[in-house]
Amino acid sequence: MRNTLFAAAFCLGSLAHAADRFPVDWPKLQNETMDYYTSVIKIDSSNPPGDETKVVDYLKPILDRAGIPTEVLALDPKRANLIARLKGNGSKRPLIIMGHTDVVGVQRETWPPGIDPFAALRKDGYVWGRGSSDDKSHVASCLMTMLLLKRFNVPLDRDVIFIAESGEEGSANFGIGFLVSQHWNELEGEYALAEGGQTVSRDGKVRYVGISTTEKSPRGARIVAHGTAGHGSRPRPDNAILHIAAAVSKFQSWQPPVRLNDTTRTYFERLATISPPDQAYRYNHVADPAHSEEIQRYFLEHEQPNYSVLRTSIVPTMIQGGFRTNVIPSQAEATLDIRALPDENMDQLYAEIKRVIADPAVELVTNASRNRPIAPPSSIDTEMFRALERTQKSMFPDAVTIPVMLTGATDMAQLRGKGVQAYGFGAIADESENELHGAHSDQERLLESSIHKMVQFLWYTVLDIAASKQ
Repeated sequence: MRNTLFAAAFCLGSLAHAADRFPVDWPKLQNETMDYYTSVIKIDSSNPPGDETKVVDYLKPILDRAGIPTEVLALDPKRANLIARLKGNGSKRPLIIMGHTDVVGVQRETWPPGIDPFAALRKDGYVWGRGSSDDKSHVASCLMTMLLLKRFNVPLDRDVIFIAESGEEGSANFGIGFLVSQHWNELEGEYALAEGGQTVSRDGKVRYVGISTTEKSPRGARIVAHGTAGHGSRPRPDNAILHIAAAVSKFQSWQPPVRLNDTTRTYFERLATISPPDQAYRYNHVADPAHSEEIQRYFLEHEQPNYSVLRTSIVPTMIQGGFRTNVIPSQAEATLDIRALPDENMDQLYAEIKRVIADPAVELVTNASRNRPIAPPSSIDTEMFRALERTQKSMFPDAVTIPVMLTGATDMAQLRGKGVQAYGFGAIADESENELHGAHSDQERLLESSIHKMVQFLWYTVLDIAASKQ
């Protein structure tokens, strides 16, 4: 026990030592951070079409003036990627810090009155705008970290590489896909820090720092019902609309079984330690056959994210069929959004879907193309994960670090596919507003104080993992 306490104290001491060697006047830095952050939000880089080069054109001169070497790599001149690198002594492999410069599109009419999605309005302690959380906050945090490393002339054991990448929101072939396939020898890293995590607070106090270590893999499919076309006044047993409706309804009562992995098992275990007794009981018994069904039902009704991480999920999202009110169509189809666990056997899953539908008139059509590769989870037993835990203990001593599996997808999948241990971190957000004001919402916003804490979190972690100890 004494050895364990000594080791923990040594780890915290090492972090404090690195921070003491390079003290940052954080209040003095706030105006600069906010200027960079709001400036990149004001650049409309909606994808499609992207036009991420506009963001690169803003970032590059800032890094150039600081004396940080940069390189612009592009498959499409309008969709450039920026690479900035600070060299280390080569004793350790590089660290990648990454943010994507594109954002999802907006429907301006659905945003609150007086809120321009690209004005970066500062109101009520928040910064409002598309990309404020996804993902211009990471772009600004990475930029500030590189500038600080250069200003303090921090000696590094490893290269620190900042990638401001394009195309994350659905067109990765212009961004990380292009970089991995054509420039990986220049970028190959041991660790990466990017989007995907979240620091969760309740009533202004941080409860836990969620670090994403893996994510579900998008695997879309369609089910297509075939029948005989005919007059709408004459019912037919092979009506394609009826068959597709019956097939879709199967997913209301059936989903693949619960299957935990190292990340989700640890997630529920650690979440239980900071939760009230009733919640802790559910988290501790989620895999208990005697209680699992009841807990799953509760999650489905009250904690949908926790329901989703238990399994590969299958969700019907679109139905198409027919073209006139008085014509029975010969074909109807539905789109299935399948989010697979990292180790899912897709051939077996497809066979099970066919068995559940149990209708020879309905065909399952799978999508062979993959926007992101299947990759193993990043380990929670690495130097980097321990560095993230040390940063959490230093900044939020009453909280806990929890590994998270994302139900959505990020470009860390491509990095993990190349063997990089990649971890997602994120800004502080109150758990009561995660959905309403989060990524892709029409009220996207971030606490002003949160962007400053995000810069600190990344700075301390990069110092811990990359700064020379001498």
